[in-house]
Amino acid sequence: MPATPELDWDDTADHANAARGLIDRLEPCVVRNDAGRVVWDNDRWDFLRQDECPDTVHPSLWRQSRLNTAQGLFEVAPGIYQIRGLDVSNMTIIEGDTGVVVVDPLTSREVAAEGLALYARNRGERPVKAVIYTHSHGDHFGGVLGVTGHEAVRGGECEIVAPDEFMHHAVSENVFAGPAMLRRAVYMYGRSLPVGPEASVGFGLGQALSTGTVGLIAPTRSITETGQELVLDGVRLVFQLTPDTEAPSEMNFFLPDHGVLLIAENVNHSLHNVLTLRGAQVRDAHAWASYITESIRLFDGAEILIGSHNWPTWGHDEVMLLLTRQRDAYAYLHDQTVRLMNQGLTGPEIAEEIQSFPGELGRAWSVRGYYGSISQNVKAVYQRYMGWYDGNPAHLWQHPPTEQAKRYVAAIGGADATVASAREAFEGGDPRWAAELLNHVLFAEPEHTAARELQITVYETLGFGQENGTWRNIYLTGAKELREAGRETRGTGAPGRESVDMLAALTTGQIFESMAVRLDGPRAAAHRLLLRWEFTGPDEVWTLLVGNGVLTPMRGDAPGGEKPQLTLRLERATLDQILAQRTTFADAIGSGAVTIEGDAGVLATFHGLLERPRRDFPIVLP
Repeated sequence: MPATPELDWDDTADHANAARGLIDRLEPCVVRNDAGRVVWDNDRWDFLRQDECPDTVHPSLWRQSRLNTAQGLFEVAPGIYQIRGLDVSNMTIIEGDTGVVVVDPLTSREVAAEGLALYARNRGERPVKAVIYTHSHGDHFGGVLGVTGHEAVRGGECEIVAPDEFMHHAVSENVFAGPAMLRRAVYMYGRSLPVGPEASVGFGLGQALSTGTVGLIAPTRSITETGQELVLDGVRLVFQLTPDTEAPSEMNFFLPDHGVLLIAENVNHSLHNVLTLRGAQVRDAHAWASYITESIRLFDGAEILIGSHNWPTWGHDEVMLLLTRQRDAYAYLHDQTVRLMNQGLTGPEIAEEIQSFPGELGRAWSVRGYYGSISQNVKAVYQRYMGWYDGNPAHLWQHPPTEQAKRYVAAIGGADATVASAREAFEGGDPRWAAELLNHVLFAEPEHTAARELQITVYETLGFGQENGTWRNIYLTGAKELREAGRETRGTGAPGRESVDMLAALTTGQIFESMAVRLDGPRAAAHRLLLRWEFTGPDEVWTLLVGNGVLTPMRGDAPGGEKPQLTLRLERATLDQILAQRTTFADAIGSGAVTIEGDAGVLATFHGLLERPRRDFPIVLP
């Protein structure tokens, strides 16, 4: 297990800060949707309030999870409030001259609305004059429809402010690769696990994500440069763009009249991910550290630091210490990985070489690996520079996992012999090697009962020892899915219905680009299709060309005046309803919501070439 250096267990500053400024709590802290389904339940974490940490949880993770369960309305400074403990993220409310500015409206509509209602109960009803998205991850914009609406934004009553390129990255990270990320997120966030000392205790950055209605309203104003200033309802804000850090589109801002720095998700009370385990583009640890240095220089007047997760920090010196330690953590990971990379070490080798931070940094609570770990971040830095290939010719063209597994198991002497070796390794204190051996057996012979049962025990042992919340969830979810493998639905994996509100926020071009990554290229290569789409409200014309196994969306008419095989006329909202599976093309044509001209069979062919993403693909078994 990763070593834990000397930590000051008598340091109660974080506990005091997590409780400071509490005005009111939600009792019970349970939020339901319109149908009565629970979309958030903070009370289920009450077991963390017991003083004694059980043997099944790392004591440091127990401490962090306990801190993260603080919930309610908190006053950060006069006129600045936070809703915490109603989702994985925090919602910040800034009082202006006539209303409020809401920052990062949580993941879903229901919890955001409940948070705003809790604020109103204590501070009075005030109109939302602006919403700020600090970055392009769903837990910071998905609840926007709980605090404002499309009509208010269209009517100029509420502005939506976001960093440059927000919509592009919100789509690419949440739509294009969304199905695969969602499946892996089940493991990372422990979504299928019960909560309790032998199951999920959170994931370091927060306890869980709400499961209500997700929406998105496109920004009305973009922040395009550092130093840009806005006055929103009388509130002065100075922005700092930080692209390619924790998110590809992200920003911090300073409230000079309050001395408050909102640092988005660039600084937390945990080490973050250079590459999140659910999947994403590798982040730039060097740029991340450099932007924190820029924050220190730009906002030296900060007396209070608040973030999109965890709890605030008060006092200029403490703010600067937190910023400095976080900066140094990302810089150390980057610089030392590159140093060892240039000595010829590969990512896994460097991860074994760098297992902890040195000196004072290694003793700081704020850079413990509760969410991102040193091990995975080192490998991510290596991947950013060197890619998946480590330079060894033996690794250039390896067999895929199942074929590898069959050959390893045969070479070891069969499945039973491999399980025996794994048991010996586990009992000898090497669960990592036991997990590797057993994984080969299960990929070679998925029904091997002894291998499955032992792997469950190994995964649980590895999970119980993790200080990192996401690693714990991954191991315990793996164990859970192995235990329930006989009851798994192993079909095509229906993807579930998409959010109409989310789809409505995308441009038509983004909608068609998301179709392109669902096209079954090998089957599509047998066809050449040309479809013209005429939209009303707003008026748009698009042409979709399917050729050479590729879907190419083009705004306007086909090049060269090529005549389409089929023309469809519809409102854009109708397409959103079809894609969200609220209706079908056939029903929409039957009702007159879609009219067609040309060969109707082309639509059936085109639609049949679009693959439905799978949401239940296997991970711990082939």
